[in-house]
Amino acid sequence: MRRQQGERDGDGAHGPSGEPTTGGSPDAGELPEYAERVLDVTELIPPGRVMTYGDVAEWLGESGPRQVGRVMALYGGGVPWWRVVRSDGVLLQGHELRALDAYRAEGTPLREASRAADGHLPRLDMKRARWDGGGTGGDSDGQAAERTGDRSHI
Repeated sequence: MRRQQGERDGDGAHGPSGEPTTGGSPDAGELPEYAERVLDVTELIPPGRVMTYGDVAEWLGESGPRQVGRVMALYGGGVPWWRVVRSDGVLLQGHELRALDAYRAEGTPLREASRAADGHLPRLDMKRARWDGGGTGGDSDGQAAERTGDRSHI
């Protein structure tokens, strides 16, 4: 279940894994309207697929990737936060292992890291994992459908 603004453990907001974060001083009550819309889009992303912060902003037709990232950092703990990612496929810093567990459980396409890569962590295979927001998860072979920019189904 999604956390509402006034529903926090202790002081401060919570990050993707539910741990306290610094910054922001939300008042008690409902989530900001924009935050609610970002979280709604996040819940639409099928298991095994991802959208970038910029994709979510584009889907909504407002704001940008930084604002989506801020919403996810403050309020994303109650949704599948690991499905909203950086455009380069690098795993969320500080949450790499939790995200990796979720990706493997959902069958999200990954690119194995080279031995020279810092920490030897894989990246997301963005060509195969990226979801365009259409249908129920895209093509059967895991390829993301070509992005049309049509968001009329929202």
